[in-house]
Amino acid sequence: MGSLNLNHSLKPDSDNLENLLDPEEFRRQGHMIIDFIADYYKTIEKYPVLSQVEPGYLRKRLPKSAPYDPEPIETILHDVQDHIVPGLTHWQSPNYFAFFPSSGSIAGFLGEMLATGFNVVGFNWMSSPAASELESIVMDWLGEMLRLPESFLFSGGGGGVLQGTTCEAMLCTLVAARDQMLSKVGRENIGNLVVYASDQTHSAFKKATQIAGIDQKNFRVIKTSRSTSFSLPPDLLRSTICSDIKAGLFPTFVCATMGTTSTTAVDPLGPICQVAKDYGMWVHVDAAYAGSCCVCPEFRHFIDGVEGANSFSFNAHKWFFTTLDCCCLWLKDPSALIKSLSTNPEFLRNKATDSKEVVDYKDWQIALSRRFRALKLWLVLRSYGVEKLRNMLKSHVEMAKTFEGLVAADKRFETVHPRNFALVCFRISPTAIDKNKLSQNRGAHFDDDDQDHDHECINDVNHKLLESINASGSIYMTHTVVDGIFLLRFAVGATLTEESHIFMAWKVIKQHAEDILKDYV
Repeated sequence: MGSLNLNHSLKPDSDNLENLLDPEEFRRQGHMIIDFIADYYKTIEKYPVLSQVEPGYLRKRLPKSAPYDPEPIETILHDVQDHIVPGLTHWQSPNYFAFFPSSGSIAGFLGEMLATGFNVVGFNWMSSPAASELESIVMDWLGEMLRLPESFLFSGGGGGVLQGTTCEAMLCTLVAARDQMLSKVGRENIGNLVVYASDQTHSAFKKATQIAGIDQKNFRVIKTSRSTSFSLPPDLLRSTICSDIKAGLFPTFVCATMGTTSTTAVDPLGPICQVAKDYGMWVHVDAAYAGSCCVCPEFRHFIDGVEGANSFSFNAHKWFFTTLDCCCLWLKDPSALIKSLSTNPEFLRNKATDSKEVVDYKDWQIALSRRFRALKLWLVLRSYGVEKLRNMLKSHVEMAKTFEGLVAADKRFETVHPRNFALVCFRISPTAIDKNKLSQNRGAHFDDDDQDHDHECINDVNHKLLESINASGSIYMTHTVVDGIFLLRFAVGATLTEESHIFMAWKVIKQHAEDILKDYV
């Protein structure tokens, strides 16, 4: 093998170097990208909603190493279409009913584009004053739309910050509560701090406790039941706290949920906050999915009692038409957060910070660097206005009601949890299945009173239904298991979804159910 000539890398040809931010080339390529995305949305329904590729598919299609020479955007976009798009699950498809929505909008996309284009790093006020001040303004605007108590707004001594996700909001507030408690009982007692949540609380909270150094044997999971619609029971919370106090532990933090992930259950905020107040605990309200709909007066009652909480958050990137990532967090006492998260290296010292007249958001979050998230939320609020946003949210709820009615009208199906917002939890009903056929299909005989077996078999049938539906690519749903019952979750919230998609989805569900039930009736 001959020697490799590296002269070209030592002395680059300046004629071949182009400005990586050349305005005209940016304009040309930018138009191509916008056209590509617009065409994608125009034809999005032709793709299977859930990606049908196998693990490792992309490595087989792409080169083993990066290109040595530049490649034109035309070639790259061709590969995006041929290789990337097949591996996407299409969250913006009108036939997407899985998990919770990650709704988008023109304003959200363009706001993100503006923020990316400016590419400022707004860690403190001096680093980009508009980024910090717009965030404070937008958070007060949105807080007023939600009719949050003034104590959560900057005007009332509180304040709001845009985090990336609920995971970050939970961790930040937990750290603030942890340090607040340790300042009272001594840092040597960190192993005696106790936190509380229901068995329906998002797993992100458990992760937050692990990161925050909470002893996992002091992570209390309060059991919920179908009789209380899977909401956290305040009396059981109180009795658990009392037991911990008798054991010499320090109750510190309660995570209440408004719209749980599995079923959108709503914890009773008022009573929970009262229990926590009696023992000097921090209450965080996680309204990641459903908080957005509280801008509608008819849904505001779901957060009644929030005035007793210490912090409240929801994800604007879920059901508020603002692209990922954008978690809105409000606190009554931001100073508690700042005490736990602030750092003041010499290279960040400046007159504005020393004046105490500005917000330095680096001290409200985990990382130092931060994106200009407020810009896209500002564009969404301005482009659509309060009334239109309310109407969009209400239209999704109405479509969910329509689907709920279709389920109720078919005796082969049943809803298993009351619908609160735009999620319907349902399944094939046990009454639609012949118990003898169940046993035959399982290859064994069971007694008529073997309820555990029946339960397991019915879950299997519904699991098969979900897998069959998703494999078709026509629609995409996800599942949960509550109280041992396997449920199909039908979450309405994609921006492009219309009533016709609801009827189409129901038709798909019925067709697949009929095929599966042939073996059980």
